[in-house]
Amino acid sequence: MSEGGKPVSYKGWSGIRRAFGTPSAASMAVLGFGCGLPFLLIASSTLSTRLRDVGLNLDDIGLISLASFFYTLKFVWAPLIDRYAFPLTAFLGHRRSWLLVAQVVVAIGLWALAFVHPEQGVGALVLWVLIASFAGATQDSVVDAYRIEIAPENAQAALAATYTLGYRIGLILAGAGALYIADFGSWKAAYWVMAGLMCLPVIATLLCREPEVREDAAIRRRIDFAEAFWQPFSSFFKLNGLAFGIVLLLFVGLFKFPDQVIGVMAGPFYLDSGYSKADIATVSKLYGIWMGIAGAFLGGICVAAFGFRRMLLIAALAVALSNLAFLLMTQFPAQAWAFYAAISADNLSQGFAGTVLVAFMSSLTNRNFTATQYALLVSLANLPGKFAGGVSGFVVQATSYSTFFVLSAFTVIPTLLLLAWLWKHIKEPGKTPPVREP
Repeated sequence: MSEGGKPVSYKGWSGIRRAFGTPSAASMAVLGFGCGLPFLLIASSTLSTRLRDVGLNLDDIGLISLASFFYTLKFVWAPLIDRYAFPLTAFLGHRRSWLLVAQVVVAIGLWALAFVHPEQGVGALVLWVLIASFAGATQDSVVDAYRIEIAPENAQAALAATYTLGYRIGLILAGAGALYIADFGSWKAAYWVMAGLMCLPVIATLLCREPEVREDAAIRRRIDFAEAFWQPFSSFFKLNGLAFGIVLLLFVGLFKFPDQVIGVMAGPFYLDSGYSKADIATVSKLYGIWMGIAGAFLGGICVAAFGFRRMLLIAALAVALSNLAFLLMTQFPAQAWAFYAAISADNLSQGFAGTVLVAFMSSLTNRNFTATQYALLVSLANLPGKFAGGVSGFVVQATSYSTFFVLSAFTVIPTLLLLAWLWKHIKEPGKTPPVREP
């Protein structure tokens, strides 16, 4: 990007304000909202709270959560998103053609989920969760590629925070909003309203501009079908080397594991601790989301000011240690202050770590294969926690919530060991990466 032929600087406070003031930042906020809105409803705590509320046991809830596994496997079909525009909507441009279709299918999936009755059988619910999660994962891949391609690398931390703002607002409505509607109305009404709110990102997709395609990227997108799947992965390892690339992927995969492993059990834990759906909505899904937004903006500012390495260390430790705050709720059940304290620690660290990780992963991608490489990184960032979440109900049943939270905090140790190995090799924004020894 340039102004009057001169490159635009995004460094310092003025640079952050400049990045947040661009039309791209406004677009990312609304597109982020569209990504955040369906996630809790089909892949996380709002769905698990709904299932617990109608009487399903923890074992079944944990297993049903695996139906949203498309969120962790989106790199599998991301090469098609990089290679082709979606035929029926190709007139919108490469990225927006996929985005519009994905958003419409998400809305249809949420609408259909309003009519299922899990207490009478989970077959229909699982089917629509599969459909909606496939569309939601596709939407995420396209939005991530759009964000990376619409702005230079040194603006990514700011745009990641802007995206996170919209994403977290989507979580507020899908969390607190859906729970309030369910508490005072019905789950059917809650999912109806959420489906209607998907109109906002659809409108944003129709109005926002398509990223400019660099000439080399255009050439790469004319490769054949087989190369569309192979080259994004071979390019990643060619750039980083096999050993370093594998360690990077392992680090990304384990970075947020302590937080993700408790995600499925969060809603049931709140109910079992004596809190009502309205309490959960107010504290976890409303207050907590704003704490997450604060953490996200703090993460964006800190990455711009201090770089990746120290912020990755602080974020990893914060995510793990914040899990111990839930011990307050096990010792003081149904106490509002304990709920607020635990959610403050958890969501502030989540928001901070999320922005740091997004900016770091964005720096690792080759813009010729943006959707595929970033989808691979995001999928790896969620895959271990997703499978652990699937069996988390069995761990709680065999031990206790307290033991579960303590064990989850210790899972940060492999992440810290990998970060120590990567430390001197991590590329800082706007700087030349250090030379890696062969």
